[in-house]
Amino acid sequence: MSTRRRGRPAEPEVHRITSAPEPLADDLARRQRRYLWQMGIRLVCFLAAGLLWPYVPMVVSLGLVAAAAVLPYVAVLLANAGRERRGDTDVFFEAREIGSAPRHDELGGGR
Repeated sequence: MSTRRRGRPAEPEVHRITSAPEPLADDLARRQRRYLWQMGIRLVCFLAAGLLWPYVPMVVSLGLVAAAAVLPYVAVLLANAGRERRGDTDVFFEAREIGSAPRHDELGGGR
């Protein structure tokens, strides 16, 4: 038994491109959002450390300050870990060797 209706032509087969890279604009926007979220968390850590200093043990406040100090480095590393290079080994140029310079006596005298 067929599930197609009679009289209608078969729909064309749809191919999916699963290995296509994410568009550059989308990748950049995603990395910027991730960076801004991490910097927001850093701001919250600083504010919480300052506001909670007299109310919580010093270790907690120092931990928040340490997290706020380390977060920028982690955020930059994660923000720059965007588009990865493919493993293409195609060379788009051909390397050429430049010959050595002529000797002084081969240049000819200007006199």
